[in-house]
Amino acid sequence: MDNVLFLAHTEADGTLNKTALEALSSAVELKQALGGTLDVALYGAQFQPAANSIAACGATRFLAVCGESFADARFATDAAACEALVRASGATIVLAAATSRSARVMAAVAHRVGGCVDTHVTDVTAVSGAPAVTRWFYRQRIEGSLTRTRTQRPWILLLDPGSRPAWKGEPGSITPQLIDVPVPDSLLRTCVKGLVTPPADQQTIRPDADLLFVAGAGWTKKQKDGQTHVPEAEAIIVDFLRNSKASLGGSKSLVDISGENQSTLHFMTHLNQVGQTGSSPRHPKGLAACCHGEEPHTVGWRFIGERRAINLDPNCGWARGKADVLYVADAFEVMSKVNALLSAK
Repeated sequence: MDNVLFLAHTEADGTLNKTALEALSSAVELKQALGGTLDVALYGAQFQPAANSIAACGATRFLAVCGESFADARFATDAAACEALVRASGATIVLAAATSRSARVMAAVAHRVGGCVDTHVTDVTAVSGAPAVTRWFYRQRIEGSLTRTRTQRPWILLLDPGSRPAWKGEPGSITPQLIDVPVPDSLLRTCVKGLVTPPADQQTIRPDADLLFVAGAGWTKKQKDGQTHVPEAEAIIVDFLRNSKASLGGSKSLVDISGENQSTLHFMTHLNQVGQTGSSPRHPKGLAACCHGEEPHTVGWRFIGERRAINLDPNCGWARGKADVLYVADAFEVMSKVNALLSAK
C-alpha cells in the first residue's frame, strides 16, 4: 500500500499559496483512491498558519521543519529540509507543487532518498490499486501516462500549477511534529540579500489574471499611413494592462525583434512569449492583437477558455478555427476605444 506525503514550503507569512493547495487537493484524492494514508510536511520560517488552514484535510500526521534558515529559497537548506521530511514520513508517494522553489531541489532530494522524480504532472489517480500519473513531455506537446513503469520508491511528483482545483476546507488547530535539521555553515554559503520586484502596476505577467492579452509583431510594423507607431502602441498596451489587470503575452516574432536592433516594445521580453517555444498559460479568456495566429503560437493557447483576436486579415490563422471570435479591424483603433471605455468606468 502506497502512503502519500504532501510536501510544501510556506510563504513569508506562514501560509500556503494557491499552487500548494492545488497539490494538496491532488494528494487528498490520491490517498482516497489508493486507500492509504496521508501525511503533510511543511518547511519555512513559520508553519502554524499553514498547518491550521489545512487541519481538516484528513492527514494522519503533520510534520514541519522550521527556522529562519529555511525562510528564503536556497538550494542547500531547502534540499536538507525536504530530505529530512521525506525520510521522517516514510512515504512512498510525494506530491509537491511545481513552484520554482520546489522544482529547484526535488531532483536532488529524490537522488538522496533513493527515489525517482517526475515533473509537469497534471493528474494523479489510481488504476487497479496502483498510482497512475498523467504528465506532459516536450513542452506540453505530448501527454503521457505512467502507471507501473515507475517502481522506484519514494516517487516524487511535481504538479503543474492550474492542473487541479485548490483544496478548500474549514481551518482548525493542529500541532505538527517538529523535525530537527542541523544547519552547518556549509549550508549557508549562499546568502539571500533580498527580493527586487517591479511595482504592481508594472508587473506584466499575472498568472491569476482573468484575461491574457497577447501582442503580435504587427504593433511594430508600418501602419496605414506608411509609418511605424511603436511609442503609441506601447501607450495603448500599457493603458489596457493597467485598466484591465490582464496578463501580457507575446508572439515569438515580437519578442525576437528586440535582438534584431528593430523598434520594439520595451516591456516585452522572452518571459512573455506564448507558444511552442514559450509558455502555455492558463486563463479563462484570451485576446490577441496584431498576431496572425499560426500553429507554433496558438499551441500555447490550449488552456485558454474563450479565445478572441483582432487582425486586419480575414484569412489569418485565427479565422481557421483557432479563435472563437475574430474582429477584422485595426487593433490601434479598437484598443484605443476599449481603453476609453475602461477609463470611463
